[in-house]
Amino acid sequence: MTTFSLCMIVKNEEDVLGRCLDSVDGLFDEIIIVDTGSDDKTKEIAGRYTDKVFDFPWIDNFAAARNFSFAKATMQYCMWLDADDILLPEDRAGLLAFKLNMPADIDVVMLKYVTAFDQQGNPSFAFFRERILRNCPLAQWKGAVHEAIEGFGKIIYSELKVVHKKLHPSDPQRNLQIFEKQIAAGEKLNPRETFYYGRELYYHGRYEQGAALLQEYADNGLGWRENLIESCRFLAYCYYSLDKPNLALRALWQSFSFDLPRAEVCCEIGKHFLNRQSYDKAIFWYEQALDCRRQDQSGAFVSPDAYGYLPHIQLCLCYDKLGNNEKARFHNEKAGEFKPQDPSYLYNRAYFAGLSTIS
Repeated sequence: MTTFSLCMIVKNEEDVLGRCLDSVDGLFDEIIIVDTGSDDKTKEIAGRYTDKVFDFPWIDNFAAARNFSFAKATMQYCMWLDADDILLPEDRAGLLAFKLNMPADIDVVMLKYVTAFDQQGNPSFAFFRERILRNCPLAQWKGAVHEAIEGFGKIIYSELKVVHKKLHPSDPQRNLQIFEKQIAAGEKLNPRETFYYGRELYYHGRYEQGAALLQEYADNGLGWRENLIESCRFLAYCYYSLDKPNLALRALWQSFSFDLPRAEVCCEIGKHFLNRQSYDKAIFWYEQALDCRRQDQSGAFVSPDAYGYLPHIQLCLCYDKLGNNEKARFHNEKAGEFKPQDPSYLYNRAYFAGLSTIS
């Protein structure tokens, strides 16, 4: 049977670490927990689950800490989790079955990472991550922040998922500070780091600087395709925040130069025209979103709503504004097929029922 090491880096995670480890009980042949400077009960809790708890001084470098955790692993494969991740019961059972029957030639297993949910508890944001990796020198983390391992050997994709369940926010300044520490030290950011630095600038309201960096990044076209596409969305957000909507729209269109249109981008363009009461143009772009094919295995950040619910509910609004109640009602019902308990769908349904009563 294939053997797995669970490798984790933690710091001050006393409120979630037990929850995470309980959710994976019985799956792993060893558990490696690397503490990067906790001053709460994290290490005490870790010690209840494993005797392999190690200290690693925090040096503002996630890759260094993760590589240390992998270096301590002795099993055939390493799987990583964060302390605020969990496996749902069905995924725990699925992973155990996968482990028992895992082909020997697999090097990397990509699992879905669900990081956000809607009001009904449905995943609203997910993407694939390299989650289970052969324990070998090629499994090396890179990147001080938003660290990743480059794919190698035989890679497979699984629909099993890891769920990210935060109980409290991370330090909002941490990632930005790490990037700016690198820059101050004279380090040149690689394309991946440049994208994430630009995104942090947007998050921190530094729109002019973020727009300049992301525009240069998109224009150069150097980097991973999905990051380039996503950079156009954040570039647009910067321009909207700077009250430059025409530049924002141009940024969204620029994403089409990197690959086929993504529904997420088409919905953003639809929103642009909807907000300006250009309903015919908005309808065009929301319909384009419905024609887009999800490409989860591309590694893209996927918003499932953009591939069904969101364009339908917005088409309902657009057609209602144009006085076409038949099409508005049709799209509301289509939206309801994706989210039958959604408040917007139910409100619209009652609204159309009222129109029928009046007529």
